[in-house]
Amino acid sequence: MYLPWLETGDPQFPTIDLALDEPNGLLAAGGELTPQWLTDAYQNGIFPWFSDDDPILWWSPSPRCVMFPEQFHLSKSLRKTIRNLHYEIRIDQSFEKVMRACAAPRADQNGTWISEEIIKAYSQLHRMGIAHSVELWVENELVGGLYGLNFGRIFFGESMFSLRANASKIVFHHLCGKLQEANYAVIDCQVYNPHLASLGAVEIDRERFKNLLQGCSEQPAFDPWLEKRW
Repeated sequence: MYLPWLETGDPQFPTIDLALDEPNGLLAAGGELTPQWLTDAYQNGIFPWFSDDDPILWWSPSPRCVMFPEQFHLSKSLRKTIRNLHYEIRIDQSFEKVMRACAAPRADQNGTWISEEIIKAYSQLHRMGIAHSVELWVENELVGGLYGLNFGRIFFGESMFSLRANASKIVFHHLCGKLQEANYAVIDCQVYNPHLASLGAVEIDRERFKNLLQGCSEQPAFDPWLEKRW
């Protein structure tokens, strides 16, 4: 297995067509987690994912899990929960807190890839207006949320969390609704999992994902991230 090593300095990513089949999508190692590197990576369909003991690893899997905002599946039970729960959807009010909640240990995981290094890097992108959080607040308590990066008409989702039943589903429902309203093309979910699939996420091949990247660089109909409540 040949894996390119990326030196520090200006980012020089290989084309994503060179990503490995096994493990699926592994493209390169090394480089930096600076805003320049992260911005260049995401705009080319690449994201970092690595453990504390690893070097920075860069990925671009195929198939790619995505959500087309208009295809969100609102189940009867979720519709009922939304109707009966008194809550607020807040934007960018507690970005780092959302990241740390996403990094908290989970029963089905041995650890987390959201390290202090990752939190520091994405918090810097948040201060630059690139990374955003969508948050579910109940009685002034943060009980669910997600974060990701925005470029053009694509939102690159990174992680979500729930401290009560259906919290992340409610957040994702509002995200899809607002991005559909703003004429976003797609939400990148990176890797398939049953939870995302139950909400309407699908898998597409690398060529189609590349076409989305190239065709959605223009600005949306309006900037949904300027709003503090959805």
